[in-house]
Amino acid sequence: MTNLSMTSGAVSTVPPASSTPQNCVDDVSKAIYPASLSRRLGTIALVLIAVWLIWFLISNPRFEWPVVLNYLFAPAILEGLGVTLALTVISMVGGVLVGTIAALLLMSDYGPGRRAANVYLWAFRATPLMIQLLFWYNLAYLLPTVSIGLPFGEPWVEWRTIDLINPFTAAVLGLSLAEGAYMAEIMRAGLLSVDQRQHDAAKAIGMTPAQSFFRIIVPQAMRFIIPPTGNQVISMAKATALVSVIAMNDLLFAVQTIYNRTYEIVPLLMVAVFWYLVVISCLYLIQFRLEKYYSRGHQRTAVIAAETTTA
Repeated sequence: MTNLSMTSGAVSTVPPASSTPQNCVDDVSKAIYPASLSRRLGTIALVLIAVWLIWFLISNPRFEWPVVLNYLFAPAILEGLGVTLALTVISMVGGVLVGTIAALLLMSDYGPGRRAANVYLWAFRATPLMIQLLFWYNLAYLLPTVSIGLPFGEPWVEWRTIDLINPFTAAVLGLSLAEGAYMAEIMRAGLLSVDQRQHDAAKAIGMTPAQSFFRIIVPQAMRFIIPPTGNQVISMAKATALVSVIAMNDLLFAVQTIYNRTYEIVPLLMVAVFWYLVVISCLYLIQFRLEKYYSRGHQRTAVIAAETTTA
């Protein structure tokens, strides 16, 4: 019941003390709704699939798990794993550098450079990576020597291409240039995500273009660059398996060399699967840490309801 009190001819409504909540902490946004029937059925189905998959992996003797354990830390396997990791790191660094240069050319008002960047993206995104690797591996057929000097003049320094292009350099060139074509669009999208007013503010305080780029633009763009770049790194780690076509001793090539001799194909493939899962899981963790670092100040935080008390 509402209490009415008369003060100077005015009527005021005062709720009774007993009806005033002692602790207003209810948050409707945090309400938990009961799971629907479809979700419960879906959960049951997923659990059954997971149990069946685990049982299939354990009970199927054709996986030959003792053979997998025997080769898991074999020197040849670990050497191939090291080559895979080296190719991933070197090719991604090269791809990021090439992609950044191409992105800046695409965003510039320099017409010839912009057209050259577009042709580069078109050529390397339109051809399969395996063909590019084979092309670089057989570059000596088209270009017997590599020289430095004036065009149409005597070279100052000259090398034989076959001495420069081995399987490793061919793999790095092919992977880096192919990756750079994709990283160019990622970098361009990230740089364009920064508000133009940030550029204007940097100019207003007297920053040079280089200072503005590295201190203002890039740190803000990283929040949009890191997620797709992380996906590209993961794709690169898996794409290194293609270098086996040019006799590069990576993880897959090491596995193939062993099972061509022992005919234990499935166990050796499971060894490769295990190490790829380990590498990709580590890359996932690194990507998560980087995203968290560059998303500081932009993450959504839960609103904490303040407790209210009445006298």
